[in-house]
Amino acid sequence: MVKAGIIGGAGYTGGELIRLLINHPKIEIAFVQSGSNAGNNLSKVHTDLIGEIDILFSATHHYNVDVIFFCAGHGEAKKFIQENDIPNHIKLIDIGNDFRLAADASIKARNFVYGLPEINREAIKQADSVANPGCFATAIQLGLLPFAKAGLLNNIDVYTTGITGSTGAGQSLSATSHFSWRANNISPYKTLAHQHLGEIMQSLHQEAGSNASLAAINFVPWRGDFTRGIFISSTFKFKGNKQTIINAFDAAYHNEPFTKKTSDAIHLKQVVNTNKCIINIEIIADTIVVHSAIDNLLKGASGQAVQNMNLMFGYDETLGLRLKPTSF
Repeated sequence: MVKAGIIGGAGYTGGELIRLLINHPKIEIAFVQSGSNAGNNLSKVHTDLIGEIDILFSATHHYNVDVIFFCAGHGEAKKFIQENDIPNHIKLIDIGNDFRLAADASIKARNFVYGLPEINREAIKQADSVANPGCFATAIQLGLLPFAKAGLLNNIDVYTTGITGSTGAGQSLSATSHFSWRANNISPYKTLAHQHLGEIMQSLHQEAGSNASLAAINFVPWRGDFTRGIFISSTFKFKGNKQTIINAFDAAYHNEPFTKKTSDAIHLKQVVNTNKCIINIEIIADTIVVHSAIDNLLKGASGQAVQNMNLMFGYDETLGLRLKPTSF
C-alpha cells in the first residue's frame, strides 16, 4: 500500500482528494494536515465523510509516507519545501500553481514535471515531483493542443471564453462567492490576464515546437451560477478541410482514458463528478469553435492529481477514478 499525506486538507480540493483516496484500492491516508482545523475530525469539515473515515486533522506532518499532496493555497508548497527537508524518496504532487512554469519548476534538487498526462505521460511516470495543471488551463489546453501539434495555430488569433463554478474560487468567502451574489448572476473577471495563460502557452509551444509562431490566447473567464464545473469555447479561423481536424484529434486522444471527443453537443453535467474532459468541435464556414468541459475539482484538480499519482507509482492511471457523472 502507498501511504499518502495531505498538506492543507480542509478546502474543496482537499475534500475531493480525501474522497478519492479513501476509495482507492492501493492507498492508505497517513495524515491530513490543516492549521485551522487541527484536532477536528475530518467529517466535521467534510460532512459527507461521516462513516467513511475516522481520523483527525493534524497540526503537523510526518515523513512515514510515500507521497505528499499539497492542497494549500498558492505559494504554500514552495514555502513548505524551502522550510523542510523532505526525504528524497517521498514523491510530491502540488495542486497549486507554484511549479507549473518551467522557470519555477526546480527547487532544492527537485524538478517538477508539468502534470498533464495527455502530453507528459512518460515524464510523469519517471518524476519524483509533479505540478498539477490549473483547472481553466486543463480545459483550454485539451481543446487546443491537437491543433497546435498539427501546426494549425501558427499565426492564428484564438478567442476563448470560459465559465466556472463557485468552487473554483476556493472555500473562503468573498464578495463574489457567497450565495446571494452568485445566484442568478454571472460576471467576467481577470479579462485577458488570467494566471493560467502562461502554462497554456507553455504547453502549446511544447506541442507546436519552440519556434512556432503562436498568437496569444485572448481569454475571458466568467463566474457562473453553479457550484462546480468548467465550460470552455475557443474560436479561431482555419484554412483546410474537416478531415484534417478529425485526424488531429483522433491522433491525439484515441487512446486517452479520460479525454474524449464527441460529434454531439456537450453540456456540463456530462463531466461533473468525473475525471473526464469531453470535447466537441463545430465548424461554421472558415471558423472553428472547440467546446471542452471538465469538473474543476476533479480533472481540474484532485482527480488529475490522483491520475498523476497512479502514473508515478506504476498503477493503471484510471485506478480509483472510474467515477459516474451527475445526470440530473
